[in-house]
Amino acid sequence: MGIRDLLVDIAATYDVKAKEKTATGVHAQDLLRGAGQTLAPSLPGDFQAKGNGGSGGPAHTPWIGVYDPDVTLDPKDGLYLAYIFSADLETVTLTLQQGVTRLEKKLGRGRKRRDFLKARAGHLKAALPQALVEDWDAPLLLRCTVDRALAYEAGSVAARCYSTADMPSEESLRGDLWRMADVLQQAAAVEPQLKVEEGPKGIQVEYVPAPHGQATGLDLFRPKNASDYLAHIPERTITKKRTHESLVKAFGPYVLERGFVPITEKVHPRDLVLRQNDAEWLVEAKTIKRGNPTVAVREAVGQLLEYSYFWYQLQGQGKPHLLALFTEDIHVYAEYLEQHGIAAVWRTLDGWAGSASAVSWGLVD
Repeated sequence: MGIRDLLVDIAATYDVKAKEKTATGVHAQDLLRGAGQTLAPSLPGDFQAKGNGGSGGPAHTPWIGVYDPDVTLDPKDGLYLAYIFSADLETVTLTLQQGVTRLEKKLGRGRKRRDFLKARAGHLKAALPQALVEDWDAPLLLRCTVDRALAYEAGSVAARCYSTADMPSEESLRGDLWRMADVLQQAAAVEPQLKVEEGPKGIQVEYVPAPHGQATGLDLFRPKNASDYLAHIPERTITKKRTHESLVKAFGPYVLERGFVPITEKVHPRDLVLRQNDAEWLVEAKTIKRGNPTVAVREAVGQLLEYSYFWYQLQGQGKPHLLALFTEDIHVYAEYLEQHGIAAVWRTLDGWAGSASAVSWGLVD
């Protein structure tokens, strides 16, 4: 079951008036509870999903949250993605959402909170690259007067609405989700630059970009070919976290089916080791953020060479094959890694792809 089948099945079977409420054995509620496992193969990078059909009773607008652990895993606060069903179950909307619950202490549950969320959503969207969100301007309409649903509507930064009676293809839905993952990560970089003040007219939100002179880094450097590499490098400060457990977890069963033995136990600090016959592959996994592979590739090269030297050469073992594993396409860097004796494999919308060495070894087609 993929994204499409899951959403269609929930829409067809969810019942807000169900006598069994949210108990185990209620089909739609079970689907929501199992959404994390069901959607895992479709999620980009180390994203995680969790369904919500209500706690004390069925929610008027059931939803599935999709989270980047580097941003938040808590829908009460921070930014996350969500598939939210309308109260009549005729539509489900993929939306970039703001956490609403923790605002209650300061703003209450009514219009004051909704006005704040709406203003903040507008500033967030305006600060994002417009090419990234130009097709994501659908309003979130949940057809529900419950305060939580109204808060979700106000807190939507960018969204796309689907008819549950005429859902797009699985490929299209997965493409939308991966694109929205990029929107989420871009918005998370913008969020700390929102200035919130309480004045005579209530709480005001303003976007204050970080001074250019304070910026460093390569976050906007995204070469797709060799000529791009010679382009000017904009500077900007971004704090990155490198979570890759889910990438390794997804890759392991895949390579097992292709005749490799994946090993993660007792190989620390190495991410993963693959074995086939008498050969061994040293694998370093990296999560790419905001479509920029530069930092991830640099780190992979350094760690693979370091571990190859200290864990193999100095230990008198044979030199392993070197493999860098990424959450998305690294473009021109695939050939760069090949020139340094390192193969590359990355996740795609429909599976895995890789560089020439990865193909010759049988890691990818």
